[in-house]
Amino acid sequence: MTMNRRSFITLVGAATGAGLLGFPYISRAADIMPKTGRRVVVVGGGSGGAIVAKQVRLADPSIEVVLIEAEKSFIACPLSNLVLVGMRTLDENTITLAGLQANHNIKLVYDTVTAVDPAAKKVICSAGAIAYDKLVLSPGVDFRFEEIEGYDAATTPEAMPHAWKAGPQTLLLKKRLQDMKDGGVVVLTIPQAPFRCPPGPYERISMIAHYLKQNKPKSKIIVWDGNETIVAKAPLFKKGWAKHYGYDEKDSSKGLISYNGNSRLTKVDVKAMAVDNGIEALKGDVINVIPAQRAGLIAQLAGVVGPDKKWCPVDQISFESTQVKDIYVVGDSCSAGALPKSAYSANSEAKVCALNIVQALNGKELIAPSHVNVCYSYITDKEAVTVSGIYVEKDGKTIAVPNSGGLSPDLNEAEGNYARSWMQNMLIEMST
Repeated sequence: MTMNRRSFITLVGAATGAGLLGFPYISRAADIMPKTGRRVVVVGGGSGGAIVAKQVRLADPSIEVVLIEAEKSFIACPLSNLVLVGMRTLDENTITLAGLQANHNIKLVYDTVTAVDPAAKKVICSAGAIAYDKLVLSPGVDFRFEEIEGYDAATTPEAMPHAWKAGPQTLLLKKRLQDMKDGGVVVLTIPQAPFRCPPGPYERISMIAHYLKQNKPKSKIIVWDGNETIVAKAPLFKKGWAKHYGYDEKDSSKGLISYNGNSRLTKVDVKAMAVDNGIEALKGDVINVIPAQRAGLIAQLAGVVGPDKKWCPVDQISFESTQVKDIYVVGDSCSAGALPKSAYSANSEAKVCALNIVQALNGKELIAPSHVNVCYSYITDKEAVTVSGIYVEKDGKTIAVPNSGGLSPDLNEAEGNYARSWMQNMLIEMST
């Protein structure tokens, strides 16, 4: 498993591994931050974790909050598809967490988490142990590379970048597109849902098609989608592709985009620069393989992943794990009913989780949640589309409120302007 900011947890030996798999585990790590009062520890400083940390302090400043993050800067994923085509820079998606310490007295620990000891209620870092009363995990996603024949997690992403975690992979895929000859073929594969950001792959298709139209008009993008059809905003994506890129749903040979549903990737051949779906092999000059996903590694080590070995079941009111008491999971790693795996959903989940952690620590009843999600996707360099929804808990499940939200009426430039403001507001909220 390659190391990156969302996969920053490392196994620390057979004893630790055995403990987390159900055998007694007693932490011998020295405490590096003596605990004198009530404490919430948050692991992961992204769209969910940073907001949980901030909201707990806002709701009850008497509760100490420790936020553990491996990196001193965070690169957000929303709108990172725009980086591929030169419409945005990674710097515009990058924040630091120092403002949370300065403004809210959140204790920041930049370290690698190596284990969780639920019995002792301690998080184990490379420097030692940190005790908690409540622990919140927000580790994002890891990839199920092993499900693709021929895929080597150490080397394949260099040849066939996924760019599904904003950062170096984004810049690598951008360079691959720039270096491709005019007339080349871009191949993009989409895993079966659920995955991080349901509209994300289709926005990426749009952005790559926009780049090809402007710079390499003899080229084409061929899409293999492991799902039957486009997972999110399907009518608007199809309309936008037809309007701007010559897409013909009945004849994929026309236009810049050839979209194929029910085409699940099963095998890659890096040497031949080819992918296989069990029926046919397809070669490409640039291949963007987006692997299937699961909860981030720390969730697996903490024992909060469910029987499906992919995602973390949580109480739909508090976001407390149904597997391990006093551990909470927010963001892409958790199973949150009808809520999609998006940055804005993580933000909403984090606020609900923080509120109910404070309620629990103060001996008060939990408060039933109401969530909102909104997601913008670009079709061209100017036009964008939106999906939004309101969600509530009912009979232990998170459901979409009927007739709430929905798709934007059409593609338009106003949505593109709103998207940039939406993104900037999220980043400011996370970092100040």
